[in-house]
Amino acid sequence: MKFKEIKELLSSPKNIVITTHKNPDGDAIGSSLALHHYLLLLGHHSIVITPNEYPDFLKWMPGEDDIIKYNTDTEIAQSKIKEADLIFTLDFNHLSRSGDMENDLAKTDTTFVMIDHHQQPDGYAKYVYSDTGMSSTCQMIYHFIEKLDDLDKITAEIATCIYVGIMTDTGSFKFRSTTNITHRVVADLIDRGADNTNIHESVYDTNTLSRLQLKGVALKNLNVLPEYKVAYITMSQKELDRHSFKKGDTEGFVNMGLSIEGVKFAVIFIENRKEGIIKISLRSKGDFSVNEFSRNHFDGGGHHNAAGGKSNLSLSDTVDKFISILPSYKKLLNQ
Repeated sequence: MKFKEIKELLSSPKNIVITTHKNPDGDAIGSSLALHHYLLLLGHHSIVITPNEYPDFLKWMPGEDDIIKYNTDTEIAQSKIKEADLIFTLDFNHLSRSGDMENDLAKTDTTFVMIDHHQQPDGYAKYVYSDTGMSSTCQMIYHFIEKLDDLDKITAEIATCIYVGIMTDTGSFKFRSTTNITHRVVADLIDRGADNTNIHESVYDTNTLSRLQLKGVALKNLNVLPEYKVAYITMSQKELDRHSFKKGDTEGFVNMGLSIEGVKFAVIFIENRKEGIIKISLRSKGDFSVNEFSRNHFDGGGHHNAAGGKSNLSLSDTVDKFISILPSYKKLLNQ
């Protein structure tokens, strides 16, 4: 990215839209709000637009009340996109990941800035800051501010938002993407006001009875295929409805399979009747690429050890398809 040009671009007040991918997670919301607060400090008129709703455990974050949801505030969101002098797209690298916003984003001639850490970025943005080795888009926002010589502008609010994204996208700092630099960034965020204990409790330690019961259903539906070092979980719409499912309730469930001794590849299949798809989350250990697996078979992608996908088949047919594919990966999974 040409940071000198970006600095010049941001040297005078502008209408700026910040947006992220459909079904935003902690990194998406954290990076969006962190950048939002930073741009406000620079004197810009900034607004965050998400394609749709996000989990309740992210709704305590500073500035969250100002977020516009495209699916419920469509006309307002469309007008903001039309008025924008600059659009930042965070934590995704292809406009198709923006859900129903895709058409509005695609037809605007506004300058785009992409900041993202996923593989195979598309070419829609004039300015691209892409680093697949980075722990999170939130860490990239920290380095983005650093490159603009503005680390002194990181407030407690900005530090908190960045911390959330790094923490959630690294699995509380346990994934391989967590480097010594990541830890140095996190230490600086704490110095600048991020309350790490409070953040962790706000995101991870607030459960409802129905979510804990849903976790029990997931454990009951957990299957292990030892010959492939694979574990998978199924969640039907009926099971979700029975336990008052809300967005974010199944966050992290896929990691239960990956925690089993000897398992190298874990998947969760979640039925979504409203969208008419089976949502798939994939996780792996070591050199097995779930990004490649998902791109090849389930219209998805992501990172080497963490990816998402979808299927238009029924839940049972999706699982059957998944199992039928595994023999061709048996050698790789057993290396």
